[in-house]
Amino acid sequence: MAIVADSSGATEAVKVSRDDAVTTIELNKPERMNALGLDLTSDLAAALRGAAEDDGVRAVVITGAGKAFSTGADLKAIAGPATAGELDTDELLEAYNPVITLIREMPKPVITAVNGPAAGAGASLALAGDLVVAAESAYFLLAFSGIGFVPDSGASLFVPARVGFTRAAEMALLAGRVPADQAAEWGLINYAWPDESFAGNTAELARKLSQGATRAYAGIKRELNTWMYGQLANQLKLEMEIQRDLAKSPDFIEGAKAFLDKRPAKFTGR
Repeated sequence: MAIVADSSGATEAVKVSRDDAVTTIELNKPERMNALGLDLTSDLAAALRGAAEDDGVRAVVITGAGKAFSTGADLKAIAGPATAGELDTDELLEAYNPVITLIREMPKPVITAVNGPAAGAGASLALAGDLVVAAESAYFLLAFSGIGFVPDSGASLFVPARVGFTRAAEMALLAGRVPADQAAEWGLINYAWPDESFAGNTAELARKLSQGATRAYAGIKRELNTWMYGQLANQLKLEMEIQRDLAKSPDFIEGAKAFLDKRPAKFTGR
């Protein structure tokens, strides 16, 4: 099977390739650990729309270039406005949320192949997939509370839907890493594979889906979305409202300053 470049949605920030009926979308900012800047999210949305509209595509894989899947929001870009109390959280989430909605509403199965750290909104992106697979060296991290923020991009829905309130609260409140093997044991993801077999196993899974009953898969996604994620739009709106409230809070401003200063944050509860 020949792998060919697919120009639909391909940019410097996102690479798109096609192998028969499988489209692979690769986040392509390895020097920034695939941080989700506005350029990357815009390009990712365009690539997802292209895959959704192409009748020849029957399965989609989202993965990351380099050592990370995605470390979430580009904190280097937003820390300055955040410390000045001028961060526009609506602009950020209005970039992230369409990507999440596109993944969930695409009438084709989407595999998120987590090749390295998936943190913050990067974890949200990973957990938006229909099937989530990870290399054993990868981990998942809801890092938001560490800077005085709350989960966004659907994480406040995806995590409890997958692992329940108890583990969702642990991940969100304590902001600790969940290694891939533990994530699989919890049911947060489907598979954790050895690094050396990760790419091959992912390709085989995508090939299997691409040869399956695509319209049935679309129906399955509709059923699961209705039952598990029927409130997704409202939850994304709620996340945005809470982020907007927190954006000017002393604790979030301190969290942003601490990030810039590379020191532990000293929160006061305000």
